[in-house]
Amino acid sequence: MTTSDWRKAFKQLKLKPVKLKKYKKHNAPRKRSTGVQLQRCERCGRYGGHIKKYGLSLCRCCFREIAPMIGFKKYS
Repeated sequence: MTTSDWRKAFKQLKLKPVKLKKYKKHNAPRKRSTGVQLQRCERCGRYGGHIKKYGLSLCRCCFREIAPMIGFKKYS
């Protein structure tokens, strides 16, 4: 659906508060307790390529930039 379709749905349901409440209930994003969306990079906020080992909470790009400063060495 395009943005205008969503606006149109809300405009039509404004006059029917019970149906609007039900529409929002069934179409709202779920509350998540685990998964990719909860693991963000502390430095840049990226979701993908997350390194959580040793309590780092960094994405792979940020890790590559600051690894020598925190004491990691590249052996190969």
